[in-house]
Amino acid sequence: MKIGYKLWIDKNGKAFGDGPHELLSKVQKHHSLHRAAQTMGMSYNKAWRLMGTLEKRLGFLLLERKTGGLAGGGSSLTPEAKKLMKRYERFRKEAVKNLEEIFKKHFKG
Repeated sequence: MKIGYKLWIDKNGKAFGDGPHELLSKVQKHHSLHRAAQTMGMSYNKAWRLMGTLEKRLGFLLLERKTGGLAGGGSSLTPEAKKLMKRYERFRKEAVKNLEEIFKKHFKG
């Protein structure tokens, strides 16, 4: 047996979790929401709507967006998004460790 779980931060609905964290990580890597969504098998429209929903729930912007033109468009993470990602990573690591310890205590002891 093993433990299964999903973690997310809720603020009037799901506001941040593993999926958004992965999407933002890919935006950081590719400098593009469109490309990040593609690598996850997600439509750009869905990614765009998701970012809007999360920004509304969290109360701050996650992406700085540049529209197209000669140099092309792109996206980068806001300082707030970077801070949220780091805090979520630390939270998730600690939560997973504690969940595994509790599971072990009750089911493998």
